[in-house]
Amino acid sequence: MRLKRILLSIAGSLFLFLGITGIILPLLPTTPFLLLAAFCYLRSSKKLYRWLISHRLFGAYIYSYLHFRAVRRRARNLALLLLWSTLTLTMILISNTAVTLILVGVGVAVSIHLLQLKILTAEMLEKVREGLKNPEMIDKYPGSND
Repeated sequence: MRLKRILLSIAGSLFLFLGITGIILPLLPTTPFLLLAAFCYLRSSKKLYRWLISHRLFGAYIYSYLHFRAVRRRARNLALLLLWSTLTLTMILISNTAVTLILVGVGVAVSIHLLQLKILTAEMLEKVREGLKNPEMIDKYPGSND
């Protein structure tokens, strides 16, 4: 059990690093890595999970995604802008048909996912704030039996 918790903590930290890197590099998906980090931390260390969910930059983002599948409109639009500007620049610089097709495919898939997310409403945001203040809600990962 102890080894499993250690390995999950290490995996969670790796996913957190990849998620943070994904903020800068649009081809790395930030959200899935942050969700994987939360999942690993929840099963390995409540202290790390609470730290991540309570984090001033990531906490509300992760919580609102987990509980509502919603993001702020500004965050979604900024993600789309950064994604397509970086992909376009890469396509221009590389100028390879195969790479361009792959990048367009990735861009379309990520865009579809982002556009399918709900926009965080004021009511949802209030529930996020309430949930982040409630330790029982923080410790609950939607869909888990824990």
